[in-house]
Amino acid sequence: MSKIKEVIVVEGKDDTKQIHKAVDADTYETNGSALSNADLARLRKLQASRGLIVFTDPDFNGERLRKMISAAVPGVKHAFIRRDQGVPDEAHGSLGVEHATPATIKAALAHLYTQTSEPPEDPFTIRDLQAACLTGNSHARHRRERLGAILGIGYGNGKQLVHRLNMFQITPAQFTQAMTKIRQEENG
Repeated sequence: MSKIKEVIVVEGKDDTKQIHKAVDADTYETNGSALSNADLARLRKLQASRGLIVFTDPDFNGERLRKMISAAVPGVKHAFIRRDQGVPDEAHGSLGVEHATPATIKAALAHLYTQTSEPPEDPFTIRDLQAACLTGNSHARHRRERLGAILGIGYGNGKQLVHRLNMFQITPAQFTQAMTKIRQEENG
């Protein structure tokens, strides 16, 4: 198993255990949804020396952490799992990376996105989502979930999805290819 150069940012020790089952990597545990100034300073230092991969849970707190880190530490990479890939086996567990299979973790780490502050040349707009039936109809949520899964950028409502498409510089060709796959699945 080859070692991953970047440090993977996770929420807790159970996430670290699951990551180690899948890959050889160092992790930085945030220990919850709050980040201190000292944490952010350490993350900036790690980003400068080794690079960071943010791999938080596919839930509200995970997204909140992802946004905080992205805002404070430019150029971090992002790995995503779908909500259904982080569901616990027991009914009382919480959604998270600690419940993902090693294969799911490897796949997420194989499809990283790097956030940049430069706007893409042809940014997506809400009109693009409306034209693709990703907003304003009964199947829109499911289609956005599938699009996020196919592109590996996670789920978002209409406004969040436009932001993610632009932030991760998804190309029109990637978008069109993903939408074609969704239509084929629906007509299947």
